[in-house]
Amino acid sequence: MNNRDCSQYCDYGAGFREIHEECGVFGITTGGDASVDVREEVRYALYALQHRGQESCGISVNDEGVITTMKDVGLVPDVLTNEALGKLPRGQMAIGHNRYGSGGTVDFLNAQPLHIRHAKGTLSLAFNGQLTNSVQIRQEHQQQGIIFHTDSDAEIITYTIAKERLTSHSTEEAVRRAMEKLEGAITMVVMSPRKLIAARDKKGFRPLVIGQLPGGGYVFASETCALEVTGARFLRDVKAGEIVQVEDGVLSVYQEGTEKPSGLCIFEYVYFARPDSVVEGQSVHHSRKLAGALVSKIKPVEADVVIGSPDSGLEAAMGYAEASGIPYGVGLMKNRYIGRTFIQPTQREREDSVKIKLSAIESTVRGKRVIMVDDSIVRGTTSKRVVKILRDAGATEVHMRVASPPYINKCYFGTDNTEKRNLIAARTDVEGIRQELGLDSLAFLPLEEMLKVAPDAGCGFCIGCFTGSYPVDIEKAKEKDKFNEKIKNKR
Repeated sequence: MNNRDCSQYCDYGAGFREIHEECGVFGITTGGDASVDVREEVRYALYALQHRGQESCGISVNDEGVITTMKDVGLVPDVLTNEALGKLPRGQMAIGHNRYGSGGTVDFLNAQPLHIRHAKGTLSLAFNGQLTNSVQIRQEHQQQGIIFHTDSDAEIITYTIAKERLTSHSTEEAVRRAMEKLEGAITMVVMSPRKLIAARDKKGFRPLVIGQLPGGGYVFASETCALEVTGARFLRDVKAGEIVQVEDGVLSVYQEGTEKPSGLCIFEYVYFARPDSVVEGQSVHHSRKLAGALVSKIKPVEADVVIGSPDSGLEAAMGYAEASGIPYGVGLMKNRYIGRTFIQPTQREREDSVKIKLSAIESTVRGKRVIMVDDSIVRGTTSKRVVKILRDAGATEVHMRVASPPYINKCYFGTDNTEKRNLIAARTDVEGIRQELGLDSLAFLPLEEMLKVAPDAGCGFCIGCFTGSYPVDIEKAKEKDKFNEKIKNKR
């Protein structure tokens, strides 16, 4: 069937940029409940998942088999306005996406969902993760005449599914075949004219959950926090390696998965997920408090107050204060209208945003020995600035406790941490970091303790960013680094 495109949000174009994603995906089908407006529900869900991506967002709506896609650069309230949603049909099914990009040009071409027409119909896809064999798959497609408009992994996945659909009896079969060829971290929702499909890679790098609406419809989401705002009841996690589909209001499993993932990114508990989410049965809030309590035992220090670095360091600071007996205080105020600095596309933007993002509450820290607890130190840019803010506000001592181990290796599964040389813990030891940040003392949570922070999850984790040992072979992924470098040089 033909696709009804909103012209100002055209899905097609040309250009390249480097893409490493850690995004939010959502899918919904009404199950025949006419009271559900899928456009509004996707918008609510993407609001809840905004922390997972702040570069661009979009929505594809399925109305009686006709898919309309709208997407653009910007936050959810800027892109999915009432006026914009009013140009979409009400529909019975929809998917949505928040995108997080790394560097290079920010343009709407790379926004998702990615929507294509193919020989057997139409397809819309929202993807979270990163392929490790993307260069090889891209080259195979190009040798067969496929033209790429971006260097996005989502485009590679979409074309792979479309190609497999030519010889498959169904879209879900095409998804299964594609998943057999694709390697790396893959969490996605796929929408065809009749079906909503969710799939997760065999290691389960990124989370994905299933919820049910009061009227019988179903939703798929990156985190449980997106279920709350849509009124959906949590059913279960999509299993690692599983393919689930909804057709005519019926939820079914097309491909069985393993009970628990073996490679869930442990950074979901450290930083990525929202505190009110539950990932693989583990409360993120409780996980972060536990991490803070554990790090308090590693290198105790006399102090007057414990503060957290907003927002993902707050729970760890609470846990540290409770375990240590040192009073907890609010020492830093965050400007809520500034996005997460780790998710700013360029280093300059990260540095500039820190200046206006955080300020100290002087009455909490002046004349005090302060312990600042944060979830992690990646580049060190924010931490160095915050230490100066606290000292300028009158803190007599600033000690830092980090609720995760030193971050020393590149991630190949959807997290942008640029090159290893930009990771402060890869360049110097703990004492070197302490001196560079201007701290009185510094301690990290050891890896063996880190593995205790999600006792209710009962699954295995990817900890490659801390150890350099990954759940899958990353040699092919290194080819992507070379590919991206060539793209940069052509700009």
